[in-house]
Amino acid sequence: MMPYGEADMRALIAVIFILSSASVMAAECPAFLNHDLRKLHSSDSVNLCDIAAGKPMLVVNTASRCGYTGQFEGLEALHKEYSDKGLVVVGFASDDFRQEAATEEEAAKVCFVNFGVSFTMIAPSVVTGSEANPVFRAINSQSSQPRWNFHKYVLNARGEVVEAFPSRVKPDAPELRSAVERVVADR
Repeated sequence: MMPYGEADMRALIAVIFILSSASVMAAECPAFLNHDLRKLHSSDSVNLCDIAAGKPMLVVNTASRCGYTGQFEGLEALHKEYSDKGLVVVGFASDDFRQEAATEEEAAKVCFVNFGVSFTMIAPSVVTGSEANPVFRAINSQSSQPRWNFHKYVLNARGEVVEAFPSRVKPDAPELRSAVERVVADR
């Protein structure tokens, strides 16, 4: 029998902790969020499990040339107000309704420069129908697919859609804020 030193035991404990933390995170994160998604106008990707596991979310399909594009300002305000309470806001750029910019560079300028968006924005992808990205396929099966740009989905910390709001409901609308308050409080 080989004696183990204190450093060996600490290393073993660290490995056990890392493995148990990873399995807890995997258990808390719904499979539909566990995908590498490219960020808007970037070569970087994000896995939503890394930023949203066990946290409530506000998921929005966006388009930079839509009449509702001004809602980026309200979405950013929600992000700033509730991020320290655990809310994760994620925008999915999409041209499903033919109103996204011709280039990602232009879409990024609208989001990041014109409206100061600091929440996660995903590169353009499909959000409706059978070709929808995995996140929207799951959201659409739990709720209804977006009928237009800036459709908002409030998800609880387990990844369940608790409420959906059409484009005309602004980010500062009392009913949307109430839904956000509930999922943040239930966390």
